[in-house]
Amino acid sequence: MRKSPAPFLSRAGLLCAALALAPGCKSVQPKPTTPTGGTPPGQDAGPSAPEAGSQTLNTATSGTPAQGTSPWQRARVGDRVTYSFSANRSPSARRSAEGGTNVPSAVAGVVTVEVLAVKAPWVWLGISFAGDGGTPLPQPRLARSLVVPVRSDSTRTLEVPREGAQTLEQPTAAGRTWEAKRYLDDKRPVDGPLENRLYAVDPGPLYLTNGLLDASTTLSGFGAAGGSQLTLMEVHQGAADATSTLPAFSLPLGPGTFYDVRMDSGGTPSVMRTCLAAERGHVLRVQSAPTEDVNAPCPDFTQAEPLPLEEAVLSLALTALGDSQWPPRPAGASLPTRSMLAFDGSKVPVLQVESSEDVGGTRGVREVTYAADPWDGTLNGLAQEARFQALSDVLYRAPQRGKREPVDGTRLVQWGTWVQGVKP
Repeated sequence: MRKSPAPFLSRAGLLCAALALAPGCKSVQPKPTTPTGGTPPGQDAGPSAPEAGSQTLNTATSGTPAQGTSPWQRARVGDRVTYSFSANRSPSARRSAEGGTNVPSAVAGVVTVEVLAVKAPWVWLGISFAGDGGTPLPQPRLARSLVVPVRSDSTRTLEVPREGAQTLEQPTAAGRTWEAKRYLDDKRPVDGPLENRLYAVDPGPLYLTNGLLDASTTLSGFGAAGGSQLTLMEVHQGAADATSTLPAFSLPLGPGTFYDVRMDSGGTPSVMRTCLAAERGHVLRVQSAPTEDVNAPCPDFTQAEPLPLEEAVLSLALTALGDSQWPPRPAGASLPTRSMLAFDGSKVPVLQVESSEDVGGTRGVREVTYAADPWDGTLNGLAQEARFQALSDVLYRAPQRGKREPVDGTRLVQWGTWVQGVKP
């Protein structure tokens, strides 16, 4: 059974998914460029006791910063960081993903991460991409602003070691000079990527992205070529008395949401729940069987591997280059046909693609269903990663005569928000 890669599993997994490389992909990474000054991210311990009832949010929020040792607990409405970004994929990196397509692709512009609202212990971020001059981008994944609730207090230790050779620098970026540390991790001798990261020693106002000044990844191995980059352009601090209301949660990046996928294999059904969270600048993702308590669908993130928020942002542009056609269609597949897929009383407009496949020496057909429009209102509250995966993927045994018999398959069955008091 084919499954769409999950974007928040790990940095290497994100890059492999973004480039849709061959199954042997060990890691995928974008092309490095010389960073311009900035503040490299420092680890934020953020030690503070969780507040009672902290998962409950009111609709009114205040920009008044909470006191605490973590910069996230002093977040203000209007805190903002802006980066220039670029990503590119060579023809060789795309051929395996699109059955021989030989067209290079690239995207560039600016990405902004901004505090939209603050209600302890949550800091609500908006992440938006745009072309130069603020023009909309044609890539569907980058076409909408995404909302990210980030927990500002400490529920667990967040340790993400930075790998590679380290050097101290004093770059200039966003109108100031930073004490910074560069991390250069070159895995090209073993068919891995080259990762170049520049972080401020003291993140200061760059706490939203852990102090990132510049990041670039260069792909290598398995015929991959291309890369992606972020370079700091602007840092802005919000006013101490700024106020706002909680943003609509219709288009979440993922944190604060969950979704369930039913899997049928050999007549044995099971359901896997994916839960997404964010805490102090790190995205958390766990998968497990659903709990029976609908009021606490995602109770535990202690075992989730943290991914720095800036790595998730860096991956978004690269992943977007995989959407050269929608829906994705392997070589030899049928043209998409329109249909409707029912979810909890509502119907989602979808596109179905069929392709022939061998099933143990018997003729088979794989039927894959995607949202006709990944941003359709019927999908409000669904994590971005699930919108761009197959909503259903079923392999049938299809003899010349007789009915199709399902062999195995997966299907999105439900989704929702686990941050109480918040609705799409």
